Amino acid sequence: MRKALLACALASMAGCSAATQQSRPPAVRPISAGLTPAQQARADSGRPPYTTADVKFMQGMIGHHAQAIVMAGWAPGHGARADVRILAERIGVAQTDEILMMQRWLRDRREMVPSADAHHEHAGMDMPGMAMPPMMPGMLTAEQFAQLDAARGPEFDRLFLTFMIGHHQGAVTMVKQLLAVPGAGQDDDVFRFVADVNVDQTTEIDRMRDMLSTLQRNQP
Repeated sequence: MRKALLACALASMAGCSAATQQSRPPAVRPISAGLTPAQQARADSGRPPYTTADVKFMQGMIGHHAQAIVMAGWAPGHGARADVRILAERIGVAQTDEILMMQRWLRDRREMVPSADAHHEHAGMDMPGMAMPPMMPGMLTAEQFAQLDAARGPEFDRLFLTFMIGHHQGAVTMVKQLLAVPGAGQDDDVFRFVADVNVDQTTEIDRMRDMLSTLQRNQP
């Protein structure tokens, strides 16, 4: 039921109260023979085991967060105005902490733990001899990444806010995609994390839109 409530929050502008009344608790999937020891322990405790979709979400979000941290780290040296620097610092601190949490979650379950440096520098680039994973929602292309790095002052502020709004929207999309997978998002830690991502990044999207509007009004 709590997954249905979170999905309802994501779709609150689309009349979710009626959907909540009609929602039913997701069926617990039967335990398969291929569970890892950590998954079996979760199942034996009576709590829903985590799923492959949960693992892929955590692994992908590490790279997604890593790119945002690099973008935020450029603000002081690229002539960002004070409020943009403050926002960038908050994003950097919060998403660094979340990366550590996601890496710990994966490590505790003996899943592959990506490096936080794995994606941000080569987003959208074709690497000879390497099969690159598909771009995650909201990730900047190599061209956009270079464009932001080259900008200074008001132009950096404009691009940073524009690109980070899209980046945050991509993270919210990833949450929606996870919750659309049957059985996913039931792990306690995953559920709390996706709820936080939805609330925090939606709030920051609204704030950045206001900041961008102010910036555009003040431009000559």
